Amino acid sequence: MKRIVFLLFSVFCACALSAQSLNTLTPKEEKQGWVLLFNGTNLDGWTSFGKNVPPTNGWTVEDGILTVNKKGEKRGGDIITKDEYSDFDLCFEFRLTKGANSGVKYFFTKYDEGGWLGQEFQVLDDDNHPDAKLGRDGNRKTASLYDMIPAGKKQLNPIGEWNQGRVVAKGNKVTHYLNGKKTVSYDRSSEAYKKIWEMSKYKKSKPMFGSVKQGHILLQDHADEVSFRNIKIRNLSK
Repeated sequence: MKRIVFLLFSVFCACALSAQSLNTLTPKEEKQGWVLLFNGTNLDGWTSFGKNVPPTNGWTVEDGILTVNKKGEKRGGDIITKDEYSDFDLCFEFRLTKGANSGVKYFFTKYDEGGWLGQEFQVLDDDNHPDAKLGRDGNRKTASLYDMIPAGKKQLNPIGEWNQGRVVAKGNKVTHYLNGKKTVSYDRSSEAYKKIWEMSKYKKSKPMFGSVKQGHILLQDHADEVSFRNIKIRNLSK
C-alpha cells in the first residue's frame, strides 16, 4: 500500500508548479515517460492549423515562456502539436492577463460533421471576461470542460501569477485539475455525458463530440495575451 501511494505521489509531483529549471525534465520524470511539448526555445513540434509549420507571427518565445500576443493585424492563430494522443497525462502552466481568454484543447481532430473540434480545458479571467457569464452554470470558466461541464471548487491564482493545469485521459474517463485539485471528471461513454453533449454548442457534431479515440493538443489564440510554460505529456497507453 505504501508503495502505491508513493508512486501516485511521485507522478503527481511531476505536475506540480515547478521549482526546477523551466521546460526541463528530471531523470525521474524521464524514466516515468514524460516528454516536453514545449522546449522553451522555439515552436518545434507544433504547427499552425491546417499547415505543416508553426506561425511566424502572433506567438513569441522569451525567457522560456510561450506567449500568445494581444490581438492585432498579425495574429498567429491556434497552434497544435504535430503528434496525436489518446491515453495521456498532460501538464501545463499558464498565466493570464486581465480580461484574457484562451484554452487548451485535446482530442483535437476533424469530425465528419462539425469540422475541426477538440474538448477544451478553459483558460479564462473568470472575473473580467464576459464569457464567464455565458453558457450554463459557469461551464465556460477556468478548468471547466468548455460549454459542457463547470469546474467544481477551485483555487485560481490572481492575474499575473502562474497556475498549473492538468488533464488526465485514460480510456473514456477524463479528469481536469487546477493547481493540484480536481475540478472536472467525466466518462465520455456515459449517458450523462451524452445528455450534456446534446445541450452544448457541439450537439450537431458527428460522431458525438468527445467520442474520438485520439487527437492533437491545441493552444488557443483568442486574441488575448496569455502565457504558457512547462508543457509536458506522458503516454498512458503503454
